[in-house]
Amino acid sequence: MARVNVKRAIVLLIAGKAEPLDLTGGMAAATTGMPLSKIYEVRSPSTILQVPEHIRLTVSGTERMWKVPPVNRREVLRRDRHSCQYCGSTKHLTLDHVIPKSKGGAHSWDNVVAACSACNGRKGDRTPQQAGMPLTSKPKAPMHPAIAFAEEFWNDFQV
Repeated sequence: MARVNVKRAIVLLIAGKAEPLDLTGGMAAATTGMPLSKIYEVRSPSTILQVPEHIRLTVSGTERMWKVPPVNRREVLRRDRHSCQYCGSTKHLTLDHVIPKSKGGAHSWDNVVAACSACNGRKGDRTPQQAGMPLTSKPKAPMHPAIAFAEEFWNDFQV
């Protein structure tokens, strides 16, 4: 059991992640004639919402859903540890499409890497094989933090 504020309760109810919990039928309600749950009215200029005192989550799992972050500069640099994937430099970093977009490459985790401006210019509109510039690591989408921790722990344990 946990407590949430009224604003969070409203969001959970509207999103369908929670349902009102009816505690009106029971021995105490029968003897006193009073319901055990209160209903709070939350007013806005256009509507009146009735929020029950008790709600029950309808989604299962104790952990929030983790989603793969969008492909953007910050996330790609974080994944590539702020270093060029061709030469290892940490200065003047840009994003590079491994297979250029002009050759059908997608803007996806498997095709975007961090590259210094010098390497990006030298590679140009070619693939790494055509330019003779191998990648230091294969680009891939970030994984769930728990899996990443377990993988790092396992790799440290193997050494």
